Amino acid sequence: MADLQVVPWTLVIPVKRTAIAKSRLASAYPQHRPELARAFAVDTTAAALESPLVRAVLVVTDDPVVAADVTAIGARVVPDVPGAGLNGALEHGAAVAAAEYPESGVVALSADLPALRPSELTAALAACTAARNLVIDEPGTGTTMLAAAPGVPLDPRFGVGSALAHQASGAVAIELVAIESLRRDVDTAADLAHAVQLGVGPRTADVMSLVMGAATGTEGLAC
Repeated sequence: MADLQVVPWTLVIPVKRTAIAKSRLASAYPQHRPELARAFAVDTTAAALESPLVRAVLVVTDDPVVAADVTAIGARVVPDVPGAGLNGALEHGAAVAAAEYPESGVVALSADLPALRPSELTAALAACTAARNLVIDEPGTGTTMLAAAPGVPLDPRFGVGSALAHQASGAVAIELVAIESLRRDVDTAADLAHAVQLGVGPRTADVMSLVMGAATGTEGLAC
């Protein structure tokens, strides 16, 4: 097998329509939930594009606003033609990536990593030395990244208990300590608070400023 540390990677990021995304944030952020979901996706995409090991980023989405936002920063949008849920979107995106960049490995990356640091993503990609690798999320049960070497099917199994499902399918977990931002996906208000502590990207930071302004009654006021 080729040295995967010098093989470029094509990332596939699936993004739900933000009108329905991140429902578990609705109780804490009822007015700003769609904006937060969109900001997470944009900040994740922007960070991914900054990694020197990433050749291209394909965002699989039918959300026109997200599509415009990620296109503006250099990603390519792939419509979610199957409409068959998360794994269906990833399989579709992986097929497009493999056809257009056959010499690249394919990576499925969660869209809700607003604190993602390009250096940590790069370290994780460089550590992908098996045919398929995964990064397990902060709680220890989910998957934030699944990587397949060139010519190897991605075989995504995202959903409840995806870490065990991916490992049972042969994917090898990456054992790196200093990739906290890559493990910190955001589903709940507590997750978001932790991401903010790590340092979120500019789009998420802007929305959080609006959230704080609304909470204090200063939203829209000049400083």
